[in-house]
Amino acid sequence: MNETLVTVVGNVATEPEFREAANGAASSRFRLAASVRRWDRAKEEWADAYTSFYTVWAWRALAANVAASLGVGEPVVVQGKLRIREEEREGKRWLSADIDAVSVGHDLSRGTSVFRRVSPARPLPTEPVRTAADPVRLPADPVRLAAGPVEGAAPAIPDREPATAGAEVPPF
Repeated sequence: MNETLVTVVGNVATEPEFREAANGAASSRFRLAASVRRWDRAKEEWADAYTSFYTVWAWRALAANVAASLGVGEPVVVQGKLRIREEEREGKRWLSADIDAVSVGHDLSRGTSVFRRVSPARPLPTEPVRTAADPVRLPADPVRLAAGPVEGAAPAIPDREPATAGAEVPPF
């Protein structure tokens, strides 16, 4: 109940390691580097002051998604429970900060990301099922597709096709 919840913004410092136990429990861990930036008045520019490192632990579905989504150097936001571990190695006392992650995501203030929903494997229905919430798919415009992407335009949404001229577009 009295957990220390933290949100840390930083960069992935090590490649996420994914492990699956014999009982099927998945875990993943990576190191997170969070650098403090300060304004240097003498140089009149931003400079790194110091860097804190955290070991981020993810469990179950989050572990698999972290391993599949993150790479070294990518900016992330991690939210979770802070744990300070103390251990002794070769006669020296070591302290380390671990975060049991509840949520991990790319920091969209420093770039873009594409989200792909992951769902548990289920058998496919024999006939396609449409619900009222399903968007109506319109045929692709062959002229626009042949022309290629427009320079400076926003990237296309991967699973939607462009509407044809004069076609009625359903409201969202």
